[in-house]
Amino acid sequence: MIKKTMCLLMMLGLSVIVNAQNIGPISITHGEEIEADKEKIVRIAGEANGKIYTLATAKKNFYIKVFNSDDMSLISTNEIEMDDFKDKEPEFEEIAVLDGKMFILGSVYDKKAKEANLLAVEISEDGKLTTNAKKLFTTKVTKNRERGAFYIKESPGLDRLLILHAALFDKEEVIQYEVKLINNNLDIMMSHIEKVPFNDRKDLEFDIADFDVNFNDDVFIVINESYRDRKAKTNHEKFQLHTFKSANGFEKEVVDIAFTDKEIINCEMLADENGKVRLVGFYSSVRDNGKANKELKGVYASVVDVNSKRVDQLKFNEFDYDTKVKLLGERRAKRGKDVKPLYITHSLVQKSDGGVILLSEYQLIIVGRSSGIGPLQITPITHINNEIIVTSINANGSVDWANVIPKKQKAAYSSLAIGFAAFAGNSNFTVSAGVSVPIGVLGKGPEYLSAMPIYENGQLTVLFNDNTKNYGVTDIEEIKWLGNYNKAVPAAIMFDSNGEMTRVDQEDVEKQQLVLRPRVHFRSSPTEYIIYSSRKSEDKLGRMKMN
Repeated sequence: MIKKTMCLLMMLGLSVIVNAQNIGPISITHGEEIEADKEKIVRIAGEANGKIYTLATAKKNFYIKVFNSDDMSLISTNEIEMDDFKDKEPEFEEIAVLDGKMFILGSVYDKKAKEANLLAVEISEDGKLTTNAKKLFTTKVTKNRERGAFYIKESPGLDRLLILHAALFDKEEVIQYEVKLINNNLDIMMSHIEKVPFNDRKDLEFDIADFDVNFNDDVFIVINESYRDRKAKTNHEKFQLHTFKSANGFEKEVVDIAFTDKEIINCEMLADENGKVRLVGFYSSVRDNGKANKELKGVYASVVDVNSKRVDQLKFNEFDYDTKVKLLGERRAKRGKDVKPLYITHSLVQKSDGGVILLSEYQLIIVGRSSGIGPLQITPITHINNEIIVTSINANGSVDWANVIPKKQKAAYSSLAIGFAAFAGNSNFTVSAGVSVPIGVLGKGPEYLSAMPIYENGQLTVLFNDNTKNYGVTDIEEIKWLGNYNKAVPAAIMFDSNGEMTRVDQEDVEKQQLVLRPRVHFRSSPTEYIIYSSRKSEDKLGRMKMN
């Protein structure tokens, strides 16, 4: 009897260790183990009606898995089988919970009509498809290779969907994008289509840098258009914020953000309900002959007042020497070299003092040479997510401090299809706002990479998976690779008000401990996330929050 009691106590103790863990100020608790879990969760759509709704995949099929909010136990699993549209099965695009209602979205290319269509179907509380379905987009395109792609964002109130479709008409030399705002009844609140010709500008580079919607249902699109006049040896840069205010009937208004001798590389937007939009990102210098260097010179910060259509602020801040040493090494930093453009804007955090913190992560995707016979070609793909540049920007646009989170992460797999949206014919048209890891790739390793930031009481904490050999290491030159993500352990970097960095490691790591998947989460509040963790065949949902 004593032995049984001791065994029971040991099992309970092990359960507590496995299901609750603390990393610095962050606590993680997990729910019940997901039994018979052949489907891997790739998206946590949201929480409503005492339930958590997720998207899972197994091979080429998608499933809706519904969980109890209290103990996170599995309630139901249902395969997604949308009705054919014009004799063709829709391709899955996204899942979303809008104000307590859940929807799935699928796209169909109509070859005969040369149209790109987007369909939405409501899901019942038990995770099954209902008869409430609606066609949201019917956009004219030219052919299958130029059908473009859909990009989807949720509103900050989680009650709207902002959907963008973008396509390149190579032969006609036209760029087309269409944006719509959808409410939780699948009503189209706003719609706008734009065509940009580039027939006389062969060097044109056009980027939809970001798009967003605020609490007032105002819609914003940032476009970055540049081309070089070879004859005049000048660089022409058009950096604009297009606004569609709900109070103004969603009429298009344009705000020009003017500057010279610089080129915008990317942009992250933060729109509030008071008519202020902050734009932050990287920029490069321009040579005397008008050609942009394309490498990262530093960080710019701009504030636009959309009510007065005025640019209140625009500042360009070069990287300081210490930051460049961490990114380039001392020798290259002394020679004045610029940073390679391999960093994507990861997150933009609103600070309590009115400023922002920009997180930019090194990201590289290597697609190897395919091998195989006929259509059965296997392509090796490697995802690399390394250091994160953290830049704290004051309310006036100047840099308060900058630092670099040292990490080296890698995940490799083989696939029959790459799964990344691409535009045929001309690589000078990009949609930076839609840069993300596709759903079809999650579940193969990349979901363990990257990081999750939490900001509370003026302190930024960034959580990520790391190699146990990196315990206590903050020198970027000493960091070891995380190659086997199944053996990863969580680590946290904490920043004080001066940008000083403190690394926190969990020392009581157990072999049975679950591994966090940073790319599969749902932010339920500014300081709390619903997460998905696993190790081998064991999978659990959990909650992560600040202590």
